[in-house]
Amino acid sequence: MFREIGRLSTRPATYTRGLHLCIPLTFAAVWLFIDDDHPYMLALFVVPVGLLPAMRLAEGVQARLFLTPGQGTSADEPSIGAASSASWSDRWRTVLWLEVRLALSAILCAVCVPMILLCADLVGAAVGGAPGEDALVRIEQPQWWYALLIPLPIIVIFTTVLGLGALVTAVARRLLGPSAADRMRALEQRTDLLLEHTRLARELHDSIGHALTVAVLQAGAARAADDPEFTALALRAIEETGRDALDDLDRVLLVLRDSTGPGERPTLADASRLVESARSAGADIDVSVAGHIDRVPGPLSREGYRILQESLTNVLRHSGPGPVLVRVQVDADQLELEVTSALPVGAPTTGRGSGLRGIHERAELLGGHAATGPAGGIWQVHVTLPFDGTQ
Repeated sequence: MFREIGRLSTRPATYTRGLHLCIPLTFAAVWLFIDDDHPYMLALFVVPVGLLPAMRLAEGVQARLFLTPGQGTSADEPSIGAASSASWSDRWRTVLWLEVRLALSAILCAVCVPMILLCADLVGAAVGGAPGEDALVRIEQPQWWYALLIPLPIIVIFTTVLGLGALVTAVARRLLGPSAADRMRALEQRTDLLLEHTRLARELHDSIGHALTVAVLQAGAARAADDPEFTALALRAIEETGRDALDDLDRVLLVLRDSTGPGERPTLADASRLVESARSAGADIDVSVAGHIDRVPGPLSREGYRILQESLTNVLRHSGPGPVLVRVQVDADQLELEVTSALPVGAPTTGRGSGLRGIHERAELLGGHAATGPAGGIWQVHVTLPFDGTQ
Protein backbone atom coordinates (compact mmCIF):
# COMPACT_ATOMS: atom_id res chain seq x y z
CA MET A 1 0.00 0.00 0.00
CA PHE A 2 2.72 2.46 1.00
CA ARG A 3 4.68 1.53 -2.12
CA GLU A 4 1.64 2.29 -4.27
CA ILE A 5 1.11 5.62 -2.50
CA GLY A 6 4.78 6.44 -3.04
CA ARG A 7 4.48 5.58 -6.72
CA LEU A 8 1.41 7.77 -7.15
CA SER A 9 3.09 10.65 -5.32
CA THR A 10 5.83 10.72 -7.99
CA ARG A 11 3.45 10.79 -10.95
CA PRO A 12 3.13 14.21 -12.59
CA ALA A 13 -0.50 13.44 -13.47
CA THR A 14 -1.41 13.36 -9.76
CA TYR A 15 -0.52 17.04 -9.37
CA THR A 16 -1.66 18.25 -12.77
CA ARG A 17 -5.06 16.74 -12.08
CA GLY A 18 -5.19 18.60 -8.79
CA LEU A 19 -4.29 21.80 -10.60
CA HIS A 20 -7.03 21.08 -13.14
CA LEU A 21 -9.55 20.84 -10.30
CA CYS A 22 -8.35 24.15 -8.86
CA ILE A 23 -8.86 26.15 -12.08
CA PRO A 24 -12.68 26.47 -11.72
CA LEU A 25 -12.13 27.89 -8.23
CA THR A 26 -10.57 31.00 -9.76
CA PHE A 27 -13.76 31.60 -11.75
CA ALA A 28 -15.80 30.95 -8.62
CA ALA A 29 -13.74 33.55 -6.75
CA VAL A 30 -14.33 36.10 -9.49
CA TRP A 31 -18.05 35.30 -9.44
CA LEU A 32 -18.22 35.93 -5.70
CA PHE A 33 -16.85 39.41 -6.30
CA ILE A 34 -19.64 39.96 -8.81
CA ASP A 35 -22.53 38.44 -6.84
CA ASP A 36 -21.65 36.93 -3.48
CA ASP A 37 -25.33 36.70 -2.49
CA HIS A 38 -26.15 34.15 -5.20
CA PRO A 39 -23.14 31.85 -5.67
CA TYR A 40 -25.36 29.11 -7.12
CA MET A 41 -25.97 31.29 -10.19
CA LEU A 42 -22.49 30.28 -11.40
CA ALA A 43 -23.86 26.78 -12.10
CA LEU A 44 -26.56 28.33 -14.31
CA PHE A 45 -24.06 30.60 -16.04
CA VAL A 46 -22.03 27.65 -17.35
CA VAL A 47 -25.05 26.33 -19.31
CA PRO A 48 -24.94 28.89 -22.16
CA VAL A 49 -21.14 28.80 -22.05
CA GLY A 50 -21.11 25.01 -22.47
CA LEU A 51 -23.46 25.23 -25.43
CA LEU A 52 -20.85 27.15 -27.42
CA PRO A 53 -19.26 24.70 -29.92
CA ALA A 54 -15.73 26.00 -29.27
CA MET A 55 -16.04 25.34 -25.51
CA ARG A 56 -15.80 21.57 -26.09
CA LEU A 57 -12.55 22.08 -27.98
CA ALA A 58 -11.12 24.27 -25.21
CA GLU A 59 -12.13 21.84 -22.47
CA GLY A 60 -10.82 18.85 -24.43
CA VAL A 61 -7.40 20.41 -24.97
CA GLN A 62 -7.20 21.45 -21.33
CA ALA A 63 -8.28 18.00 -20.10
CA ARG A 64 -5.69 16.25 -22.27
CA LEU A 65 -2.97 18.58 -21.02
CA PHE A 66 -3.75 18.28 -17.30
CA LEU A 67 -5.53 14.94 -16.85
CA THR A 68 -3.50 12.67 -19.14
CA PRO A 69 -0.13 14.38 -19.60
CA GLY A 70 2.21 12.47 -21.89
CA GLN A 71 -0.25 9.64 -22.44
CA GLY A 72 -1.57 8.40 -25.78
CA THR A 73 -5.03 7.07 -26.39
CA SER A 74 -5.76 3.44 -25.64
CA ALA A 75 -7.61 1.15 -28.01
CA ASP A 76 -9.83 -0.31 -25.27
CA GLU A 77 -10.97 2.90 -23.55
CA PRO A 78 -12.57 6.08 -24.82
CA SER A 79 -10.12 8.91 -25.40
CA ILE A 80 -10.54 12.57 -24.49
CA GLY A 81 -11.53 14.38 -27.64
CA ALA A 82 -10.24 17.74 -28.78
CA ALA A 83 -12.79 19.01 -31.28
CA SER A 84 -15.65 21.48 -31.36
CA SER A 85 -19.18 20.26 -30.74
CA ALA A 86 -20.59 18.67 -33.87
CA SER A 87 -24.11 18.05 -32.53
CA TRP A 88 -26.46 19.10 -29.80
CA SER A 89 -25.64 15.90 -27.98
CA ASP A 90 -22.00 17.02 -27.80
CA ARG A 91 -23.06 20.45 -26.55
CA TRP A 92 -25.18 19.10 -23.72
CA ARG A 93 -22.47 16.63 -22.75
CA THR A 94 -20.10 19.58 -22.53
CA VAL A 95 -22.54 21.41 -20.25
CA LEU A 96 -22.77 18.33 -18.02
CA TRP A 97 -18.98 18.11 -17.97
CA LEU A 98 -18.68 21.74 -16.81
CA GLU A 99 -21.24 21.17 -14.06
CA VAL A 100 -19.49 18.02 -12.84
CA ARG A 101 -16.10 19.73 -12.96
CA LEU A 102 -17.45 22.65 -10.94
CA ALA A 103 -18.97 20.30 -8.36
CA LEU A 104 -15.74 18.30 -7.96
CA SER A 105 -13.79 21.53 -7.56
CA ALA A 106 -16.18 22.61 -4.80
CA ILE A 107 -15.64 19.27 -3.03
CA LEU A 108 -11.86 19.71 -3.31
CA CYS A 109 -12.13 23.18 -1.83
CA ALA A 110 -14.45 22.04 0.98
CA VAL A 111 -12.03 19.29 2.03
CA CYS A 112 -8.58 20.70 1.38
CA VAL A 113 -8.96 24.26 2.70
CA PRO A 114 -9.95 23.14 6.23
CA MET A 115 -7.15 20.53 6.18
CA ILE A 116 -4.60 23.19 5.24
CA LEU A 117 -5.80 25.43 8.10
CA LEU A 118 -5.70 22.47 10.48
CA CYS A 119 -2.17 21.68 9.42
CA ALA A 120 -1.17 25.30 10.09
CA ASP A 121 -2.78 25.13 13.58
CA LEU A 122 -0.91 21.93 14.42
CA VAL A 123 2.39 23.41 13.29
CA GLY A 124 1.75 26.50 15.43
CA ALA A 125 0.83 24.39 18.46
CA ALA A 126 3.93 22.22 18.03
CA VAL A 127 6.32 25.20 18.02
CA GLY A 128 4.66 26.89 20.96
CA GLY A 129 2.51 29.46 19.18
CA ALA A 130 -0.76 30.57 20.68
CA PRO A 131 -3.82 29.08 18.94
CA GLY A 132 -6.05 31.49 17.09
CA GLU A 133 -9.66 32.11 17.93
CA ASP A 134 -10.84 30.54 14.67
CA ALA A 135 -8.76 27.36 15.03
CA LEU A 136 -10.50 24.25 13.72
CA VAL A 137 -9.36 22.17 16.71
CA ARG A 138 -9.42 23.62 20.19
CA ILE A 139 -5.88 23.56 21.53
CA GLU A 140 -5.69 24.44 25.19
CA GLN A 141 -1.91 24.53 25.48
CA PRO A 142 0.82 24.16 22.82
CA GLN A 143 2.70 20.85 23.03
CA TRP A 144 5.52 19.43 20.88
CA TRP A 145 3.65 16.21 20.23
CA TYR A 146 1.14 18.05 18.05
CA ALA A 147 3.80 17.73 15.36
CA LEU A 148 3.00 14.00 15.24
CA LEU A 149 -0.51 14.84 14.01
CA ILE A 150 0.64 17.03 11.12
CA PRO A 151 0.83 14.12 8.59
CA LEU A 152 -2.87 13.33 9.09
CA PRO A 153 -4.34 16.36 7.28
CA ILE A 154 -1.61 16.02 4.63
CA ILE A 155 -2.72 12.43 3.99
CA VAL A 156 -6.35 13.57 3.75
CA ILE A 157 -5.39 16.26 1.22
CA PHE A 158 -3.33 13.84 -0.88
CA THR A 159 -6.04 11.17 -0.82
CA THR A 160 -8.70 13.69 -1.82
CA VAL A 161 -6.63 15.06 -4.69
CA LEU A 162 -5.82 11.53 -5.86
CA GLY A 163 -9.41 10.29 -5.71
CA LEU A 164 -11.00 13.35 -7.27
CA GLY A 165 -8.28 13.41 -9.94
CA ALA A 166 -9.06 9.84 -10.96
CA LEU A 167 -12.79 10.60 -10.91
CA VAL A 168 -12.54 13.75 -13.03
CA THR A 169 -10.35 11.89 -15.54
CA ALA A 170 -12.93 9.10 -15.87
CA VAL A 171 -15.71 11.66 -16.29
CA ALA A 172 -13.69 13.52 -18.93
CA ARG A 173 -13.19 10.34 -20.93
CA ARG A 174 -16.91 9.70 -20.75
CA LEU A 175 -18.25 13.19 -21.48
CA LEU A 176 -15.47 14.71 -23.60
CA GLY A 177 -14.71 11.48 -25.42
CA PRO A 178 -16.76 9.89 -28.19
CA SER A 179 -20.37 9.08 -27.39
CA ALA A 180 -21.79 5.58 -27.55
CA ALA A 181 -23.12 6.33 -31.04
CA ASP A 182 -19.70 7.63 -32.12
CA ARG A 183 -17.99 4.51 -30.80
CA MET A 184 -20.54 2.33 -32.59
CA ARG A 185 -19.93 4.17 -35.86
CA ALA A 186 -16.17 3.80 -35.41
CA LEU A 187 -16.62 0.08 -34.71
CA GLU A 188 -18.78 -0.32 -37.81
CA GLN A 189 -16.20 1.50 -39.93
CA ARG A 190 -13.42 -0.71 -38.57
CA THR A 191 -15.53 -3.82 -39.23
CA ASP A 192 -16.21 -2.67 -42.79
CA LEU A 193 -12.49 -2.07 -43.28
CA LEU A 194 -11.60 -5.54 -42.00
CA LEU A 195 -14.25 -7.11 -44.25
CA GLU A 196 -12.87 -5.16 -47.22
CA HIS A 197 -9.35 -6.39 -46.44
CA THR A 198 -10.64 -9.95 -46.16
CA ARG A 199 -12.35 -9.62 -49.53
CA LEU A 200 -9.19 -8.21 -51.08
CA ALA A 201 -7.13 -11.03 -49.62
CA ARG A 202 -9.53 -13.56 -51.16
CA GLU A 203 -9.38 -11.79 -54.52
CA LEU A 204 -5.59 -11.74 -54.36
CA HIS A 205 -5.59 -15.46 -53.59
CA ASP A 206 -7.87 -16.14 -56.57
CA SER A 207 -5.92 -13.97 -59.00
CA ILE A 208 -2.37 -14.92 -58.01
CA GLY A 209 -3.35 -18.57 -57.57
CA HIS A 210 -4.81 -18.62 -61.08
CA ALA A 211 -1.72 -16.96 -62.57
CA LEU A 212 0.69 -19.30 -60.82
CA THR A 213 -1.31 -22.36 -61.84
CA VAL A 214 -1.29 -21.30 -65.49
CA ALA A 215 2.42 -20.47 -65.36
CA VAL A 216 3.36 -23.81 -63.78
CA LEU A 217 1.29 -25.78 -66.28
CA GLN A 218 2.65 -23.80 -69.22
CA ALA A 219 6.24 -24.27 -68.07
CA GLY A 220 5.71 -28.00 -67.55
CA ALA A 221 4.07 -28.43 -70.94
CA ALA A 222 6.87 -26.52 -72.69
CA ARG A 223 9.52 -28.63 -71.00
CA ALA A 224 7.74 -31.87 -71.92
CA ALA A 225 7.08 -30.84 -75.54
CA ASP A 226 10.68 -29.83 -76.23
CA ASP A 227 9.41 -27.74 -79.15
CA PRO A 228 10.82 -24.22 -79.64
CA GLU A 229 7.62 -22.93 -81.23
CA PHE A 230 5.43 -24.33 -78.45
CA THR A 231 7.89 -23.01 -75.86
CA ALA A 232 7.60 -19.51 -77.34
CA LEU A 233 3.80 -19.71 -77.15
CA ALA A 234 3.97 -20.95 -73.58
CA LEU A 235 6.31 -18.12 -72.55
CA ARG A 236 3.98 -15.60 -74.17
CA ALA A 237 1.02 -17.04 -72.26
CA ILE A 238 3.02 -16.96 -69.01
CA GLU A 239 3.93 -13.33 -69.70
CA GLU A 240 0.32 -12.30 -70.33
CA THR A 241 -0.98 -14.16 -67.31
CA GLY A 242 1.75 -12.69 -65.11
CA ARG A 243 0.96 -9.20 -66.38
CA ASP A 244 -2.73 -9.64 -65.50
CA ALA A 245 -1.76 -10.88 -62.04
CA LEU A 246 0.49 -7.86 -61.52
CA ASP A 247 -2.38 -5.57 -62.54
CA ASP A 248 -4.60 -7.22 -59.93
CA LEU A 249 -1.83 -6.94 -57.34
CA ASP A 250 -1.35 -3.23 -58.07
CA ARG A 251 -5.09 -2.64 -57.77
CA VAL A 252 -5.28 -4.41 -54.41
CA LEU A 253 -2.28 -2.54 -53.05
CA LEU A 254 -3.81 0.73 -54.25
CA VAL A 255 -7.00 -0.01 -52.32
CA LEU A 256 -5.02 -0.90 -49.20
CA ARG A 257 -3.12 2.38 -49.43
CA ASP A 258 -6.17 4.50 -50.25
CA SER A 259 -9.51 3.63 -48.67
CA THR A 260 -11.49 6.15 -50.74
CA GLY A 261 -12.74 3.51 -53.16
CA PRO A 262 -12.41 -0.08 -54.33
CA GLY A 263 -10.77 0.83 -57.64
CA GLU A 264 -11.46 -0.84 -60.97
CA ARG A 265 -12.26 -4.53 -60.65
CA PRO A 266 -12.78 -6.96 -63.54
CA THR A 267 -16.31 -8.09 -64.37
CA LEU A 268 -17.83 -10.89 -66.43
CA ALA A 269 -17.30 -8.71 -69.48
CA ASP A 270 -13.57 -9.40 -68.98
CA ALA A 271 -14.03 -13.17 -68.62
CA SER A 272 -12.65 -13.83 -72.10
CA ARG A 273 -9.13 -13.29 -70.83
CA LEU A 274 -9.68 -16.01 -68.23
CA VAL A 275 -10.83 -18.43 -70.91
CA GLU A 276 -7.92 -17.60 -73.21
CA SER A 277 -5.47 -17.95 -70.36
CA ALA A 278 -6.86 -21.38 -69.48
CA ARG A 279 -6.83 -22.45 -73.13
CA SER A 280 -3.21 -21.41 -73.48
CA ALA A 281 -2.46 -23.67 -70.51
CA GLY A 282 -3.76 -26.65 -72.48
CA ALA A 283 -7.39 -26.82 -71.40
CA ASP A 284 -10.02 -27.64 -73.99
CA ILE A 285 -12.71 -25.11 -73.10
CA ASP A 286 -16.11 -24.71 -74.66
CA VAL A 287 -17.97 -21.53 -73.64
CA SER A 288 -21.70 -20.96 -73.82
CA VAL A 289 -23.18 -17.54 -73.01
CA ALA A 290 -26.94 -16.93 -72.91
CA GLY A 291 -28.50 -13.58 -72.14
CA HIS A 292 -27.01 -10.12 -71.85
CA ILE A 293 -24.07 -9.95 -69.46
CA ASP A 294 -24.33 -6.15 -69.27
CA ARG A 295 -27.66 -6.56 -67.47
CA VAL A 296 -25.94 -8.12 -64.47
CA PRO A 297 -25.44 -5.56 -61.64
CA GLY A 298 -21.85 -4.48 -61.05
CA PRO A 299 -21.27 -6.23 -57.69
CA LEU A 300 -22.68 -9.55 -58.98
CA SER A 301 -20.70 -9.26 -62.20
CA ARG A 302 -17.46 -8.67 -60.30
CA GLU A 303 -18.09 -11.56 -57.91
CA GLY A 304 -19.14 -13.74 -60.84
CA TYR A 305 -15.78 -13.05 -62.48
CA ARG A 306 -13.95 -14.20 -59.36
CA ILE A 307 -16.11 -17.31 -59.07
CA LEU A 308 -15.38 -18.19 -62.69
CA GLN A 309 -11.67 -17.52 -62.14
CA GLU A 310 -11.49 -19.84 -59.15
CA SER A 311 -13.51 -22.50 -60.99
CA LEU A 312 -11.11 -22.49 -63.95
CA THR A 313 -8.13 -22.50 -61.59
CA ASN A 314 -9.57 -25.56 -59.88
CA VAL A 315 -10.07 -27.23 -63.30
CA LEU A 316 -6.49 -26.53 -64.35
CA ARG A 317 -5.16 -27.96 -61.10
CA HIS A 318 -7.21 -31.12 -60.85
CA SER A 319 -9.03 -31.85 -64.10
CA GLY A 320 -8.24 -34.93 -66.13
CA PRO A 321 -8.17 -35.09 -69.94
CA GLY A 322 -11.35 -34.04 -71.67
CA PRO A 323 -13.32 -30.92 -72.49
CA VAL A 324 -14.22 -28.22 -70.02
CA LEU A 325 -17.67 -26.70 -70.40
CA VAL A 326 -18.32 -23.16 -69.21
CA ARG A 327 -21.91 -21.95 -69.22
CA VAL A 328 -22.96 -18.40 -68.35
CA GLN A 329 -26.67 -17.70 -68.39
CA VAL A 330 -28.33 -14.40 -67.52
CA ASP A 331 -32.06 -14.67 -66.85
CA ALA A 332 -34.51 -11.98 -65.85
CA ASP A 333 -33.73 -12.26 -62.16
CA GLN A 334 -30.62 -14.40 -61.72
CA LEU A 335 -27.12 -15.13 -62.95
CA GLU A 336 -26.16 -18.77 -63.42
CA LEU A 337 -22.55 -19.95 -63.74
CA GLU A 338 -21.58 -23.55 -64.42
CA VAL A 339 -18.17 -25.11 -65.03
CA THR A 340 -17.94 -28.85 -65.64
CA SER A 341 -14.96 -31.04 -66.45
CA ALA A 342 -13.87 -34.65 -66.42
CA LEU A 343 -13.52 -36.17 -62.96
CA PRO A 344 -9.90 -37.20 -62.42
CA VAL A 345 -9.14 -40.74 -61.30
CA GLY A 346 -8.71 -40.82 -57.54
CA ALA A 347 -10.08 -37.30 -57.08
CA PRO A 348 -11.65 -36.52 -53.67
CA THR A 349 -15.42 -36.78 -53.49
CA THR A 350 -15.75 -33.44 -51.70
CA GLY A 351 -14.01 -30.14 -52.24
CA ARG A 352 -12.18 -28.89 -49.17
CA GLY A 353 -9.86 -26.31 -50.68
CA SER A 354 -9.89 -22.66 -49.66
CA GLY A 355 -10.84 -21.68 -53.22
CA LEU A 356 -14.01 -23.78 -53.18
CA ARG A 357 -14.87 -22.44 -49.73
CA GLY A 358 -14.45 -18.95 -51.17
CA ILE A 359 -16.94 -19.76 -53.95
CA HIS A 360 -19.53 -20.88 -51.40
CA GLU A 361 -18.90 -17.81 -49.22
CA ARG A 362 -19.27 -15.42 -52.17
CA ALA A 363 -22.51 -17.06 -53.26
CA GLU A 364 -24.02 -17.05 -49.77
CA LEU A 365 -23.00 -13.44 -49.22
CA LEU A 366 -24.93 -12.44 -52.34
CA GLY A 367 -27.98 -14.48 -51.38
CA GLY A 368 -27.26 -17.23 -53.88
CA HIS A 369 -26.34 -20.88 -53.84
CA ALA A 370 -23.24 -22.82 -54.88
CA ALA A 371 -22.80 -26.54 -55.51
CA THR A 372 -19.32 -28.01 -56.04
CA GLY A 373 -18.13 -31.56 -56.35
CA PRO A 374 -18.68 -34.73 -58.40
CA ALA A 375 -22.00 -35.23 -60.12
CA GLY A 376 -22.71 -38.08 -62.57
CA GLY A 377 -19.07 -38.85 -63.30
CA ILE A 378 -18.02 -35.23 -63.83
CA TRP A 379 -16.73 -32.44 -61.62
CA GLN A 380 -18.96 -29.40 -61.51
CA VAL A 381 -19.16 -25.93 -60.05
CA HIS A 382 -22.69 -24.59 -60.27
CA VAL A 383 -23.52 -21.16 -58.85
CA THR A 384 -26.81 -19.27 -58.92
CA LEU A 385 -26.88 -15.58 -57.93
CA PRO A 386 -30.26 -13.80 -57.78
CA PHE A 387 -30.65 -10.13 -58.61
CA ASP A 388 -33.34 -7.56 -59.26
CA GLY A 389 -33.95 -7.53 -63.00
CA THR A 390 -34.85 -3.82 -62.90
CA GLN A 391 -31.30 -2.83 -61.98
